[in-house]
Amino acid sequence: MSELLRKPTGTTGKVHDITPDNAKSPLSPDWSYVGFSLYRLAPGDTAGETTGDREAILVLVEGKAKLSAAGEDFGEMGERMDVFEKTPPHCLYVPNGSEWSAIATTACTLAVCTAPSTGGHKAARIGPEGIKLADRGKGTNLRHINAIAMEERDVADSLLVTEVFTPAGHWSSYPPHRHDEDAFPDMTYLEETYYHRLNPAQGYGHQRVFTEDGSLDETLSVSSHDVVLVPKGHHPCAAPYGYEMYYLNVMAGPLRKWRFKNHPDHDWIARRDA
Repeated sequence: MSELLRKPTGTTGKVHDITPDNAKSPLSPDWSYVGFSLYRLAPGDTAGETTGDREAILVLVEGKAKLSAAGEDFGEMGERMDVFEKTPPHCLYVPNGSEWSAIATTACTLAVCTAPSTGGHKAARIGPEGIKLADRGKGTNLRHINAIAMEERDVADSLLVTEVFTPAGHWSSYPPHRHDEDAFPDMTYLEETYYHRLNPAQGYGHQRVFTEDGSLDETLSVSSHDVVLVPKGHHPCAAPYGYEMYYLNVMAGPLRKWRFKNHPDHDWIARRDA
């Protein structure tokens, strides 16, 4: 199995715990920004972490929980009970140097997105308010986006977070594009994780992570609750006929801006559809 594909460790509790240290591998030796954890909780289960020198965005992928952060009680959050309802998620920003805790009030899936922080933001709800489902692409490249914390929203120091719903039989993160050079304004260096879900849940999808020089070329089959690491290169996804694909993207790097370049062989697709 590829070092870029992380399977959940179980079906309950903390099933993913990806850190800058354990994300490093021969395929991702320079990983140093993005962290991602996932909790699958039953009613009454608890979770909590200390942020240290990192910020966090908590995303209630589905279900409800009582959340507190940085000494403030935010009450019960969450609304959608199935991620494929596509309604905007309830999300909470947690600053560095603080703690957060969650008590599940229903079965819930809680994603924890982290990155280095400069301490520029306070604990705050950042969703569902301010998040609206939007379309991107055309034809079988059409997908639907919940932009949780992209750069147009000044809600975090480093993190860029978004949800994508890809209809069955469609492509996503396509045309192939990369953001692996610190060369603003032409491109920004951003590590990225993809947390995948499929509908129906027994489905599968595909993701390719590859560089133009061929030094990295991994084609991965993903199942529900898998995470894919993208340290560099292009990273398109495909949802087979019959299976809708969801993914939660987490990006971070030296600059909180998303600038990318399409693969030169396939950029004509974006120009045609512009």
